[in-house]
Amino acid sequence: MPTEVAVSGADCHTSSGNSERHSHHSDKVKSNLISRLNRIEGQIRGVKGMIEKDTYCDDVLNQIAAAQSALNSVGKLLLEGHLKSCVMERIQEGDTDVIDELLITVNKLMK
Repeated sequence: MPTEVAVSGADCHTSSGNSERHSHHSDKVKSNLISRLNRIEGQIRGVKGMIEKDTYCDDVLNQIAAAQSALNSVGKLLLEGHLKSCVMERIQEGDTDVIDELLITVNKLMK
């Protein structure tokens, strides 16, 4: 799966008056992410089927590794878009708290 996808077009907005943030990805980026997640969903269903059919453990583990790798790719794309839009925007606005928020998120991704 190629990971070279334009992530521009994503920007973060605060909903009218409240502190809840939203990311708005371009239709192309959103479609790409959804396609990737649909494939991952299919991989997970496949792993479940392998377990149900008593498939050899090593084969199941290889499929799990493939699904994890695909999910990591989605995370990397989202992180790139987040850095280039939301994080940059907030830093330019003087909101340096976004750095601490980002570090917490990256630590969760790297577990």
